[in-house]
Amino acid sequence: MTTDSAVHANPARAAAPVPPRARTAWPERLQAPLIYLVDTGEKPVTYIPEPGHGEVRRTGLYAPYNVPIRNGRAVARDLSLDRHGFVLARHDTAVVDFHDPEEIAGVYYPEMESLVKAATGATRVQVFDHNLRTDGGVERAARDRSTPVRMVHNDYTARSGPQRVRDLMGDEADALLQKRFAIVNVWRPIAGPVETAPLALADARSIRPGDLVPLDLVYPDRTGEIYNATFNPAHRWFAFPAMERHEAVLIKGYDSKTDGRARFTLHSAFDDPTSPADAKARRSIEVRTLAFFDAEGPESDI
Repeated sequence: MTTDSAVHANPARAAAPVPPRARTAWPERLQAPLIYLVDTGEKPVTYIPEPGHGEVRRTGLYAPYNVPIRNGRAVARDLSLDRHGFVLARHDTAVVDFHDPEEIAGVYYPEMESLVKAATGATRVQVFDHNLRTDGGVERAARDRSTPVRMVHNDYTARSGPQRVRDLMGDEADALLQKRFAIVNVWRPIAGPVETAPLALADARSIRPGDLVPLDLVYPDRTGEIYNATFNPAHRWFAFPAMERHEAVLIKGYDSKTDGRARFTLHSAFDDPTSPADAKARRSIEVRTLAFFDAEGPESDI
């Protein structure tokens, strides 16, 4: 089964029909600002405190660029994790309360492992963490959640991708790193439709190595590394308007293979100029998974 066919089979069925607001308010493409890093030659740093212990602090220079963002629903069935770096899946969840840690670990994590297995053909998938985000101040204050990241980025670098395996997999890490592995995030609204801060995703084929700039993420107990990106007018951006709870976007943030398939997928929340004046704040969950492969399986569809 190829990557394309896998993502349209259960449990990741074909992408949902375009919701009414997407048909009436979203054109084939629109212009919106995305925030890129301005490369000054210095490595940027983001300092992330413990929840409830201050605000995120950043170094580095950033600037908004108006870019065309295509309606990804028009091409959803043609997307591939190995070619484009992201896909849209119709996928129901049995989770009732996304703020219940036990339900997330016991119900949602196994669902996401099955979804990523079906979409990638991996022999083993392990969820290792998740983030809940909200665009609303009241909701965020009440539950101490993160806000959407309005900055063009990829969650891993060529160095930090393998390091996460070493950090998480203990004595298995060395053997696992001898074979192909990928890091795949799954992004889903926990209430829909999404009316603010939708997710923009760049076609991985339009990203050049020189666009990617490492950034240190400094936590109280460790330092990670992600990619920011400098502006390149060749970047081809897509978004899926008015996403619902039964839809999920799979995003490949790292692939150990260097044979031409997608390895990194730039993405960012953005301010949707078609959002209604009374738009509901976006609420979403993103899980991160390690996908391990015993063999390459079918020929890649890059």
